[in-house]
Amino acid sequence: MSVTSVGSRAETPADRARDQRPAPRRRPWWRSRGLAGWGYAMPTAVVVAVFFLLPLVMVFWMSLHRWPLLGDPTANFPDDYTRARDNQLFRDSIWFTLKYTAIITVLLSGTALGLALLVQERRRGTGFYRTAFFLPCAVGFASASLLFYGLFSNSIGPLDPMLRKLGVIDEPVAWTGTPNMALFSTIVLVLWRFAGFNMLILLTGLQGIPVEVYEAARVDGASRWATFRHITLPLLRPAIALMLTLSVTGSLLAFDQFFILTQGGPDNSTMSMVMVIYREAFVRFDLGAAAALSVVVLAVLIVLNVFQLGVLRHRTRKENG
Repeated sequence: MSVTSVGSRAETPADRARDQRPAPRRRPWWRSRGLAGWGYAMPTAVVVAVFFLLPLVMVFWMSLHRWPLLGDPTANFPDDYTRARDNQLFRDSIWFTLKYTAIITVLLSGTALGLALLVQERRRGTGFYRTAFFLPCAVGFASASLLFYGLFSNSIGPLDPMLRKLGVIDEPVAWTGTPNMALFSTIVLVLWRFAGFNMLILLTGLQGIPVEVYEAARVDGASRWATFRHITLPLLRPAIALMLTLSVTGSLLAFDQFFILTQGGPDNSTMSMVMVIYREAFVRFDLGAAAALSVVVLAVLIVLNVFQLGVLRHRTRKENG
């Protein structure tokens, strides 16, 4: 009978087999997980660098120079930014773009939320309505702008004759002839084009809310308004944040609808910031000034989006305690 020391145990066959196994071979460096991750991320990184970072750096560099369309650039910092500050048309376009952004964001958000709530539950005809509301998104924005340009035309458009037959108007309406009507016509176009897309974003958020939460609210006797206010809106906040970010960004960068539908008129009353940049670059052929204006627009865009996301996060933290 063998005696073993305290704290030790006899060696078993399993221990001897484990000791005799060869040490695991190290993976070659080209098969490491880190390198594989870099390989998967590299195509996207190259695309971002080539089509976003490099143009951004180039625009900032151009804004520091007098950069004619033909000829050599010459450094003139801060002349381009000073001219941007003194450009009355650009200052007017900032206020108009901010006003347009505020109006379209409110109307688009309310319309999209109403459509999403309308088609939230599965019932007969819901699929048809979802498709019908989303279908305008399949039309290109430039094509949609041309479509509404023809629709609002007093000479070839069908809208005025139809309204006259219905007795709504007695004479043709100048849909883009006055500043207010031009803005109204543009808002109608944007609502028709993007309401279905924003509806889809909110509908995805609505379908992610657990049904059990609504059932518990019904059991507790909560009204429809209380359920919407205390359950739907708080749980829908991530989708609302995404929708607002896309809406604000798209509105600040508005170009197609004003360039095609109103041409910035009448009397430059619907001139957006991007249209002023286009005018400086491709009408006045001053790429340096256009680049400086682009940097200013980018700064405004960043500030507004950071403020918007900060407000949403603050409210989320406040409600979560």
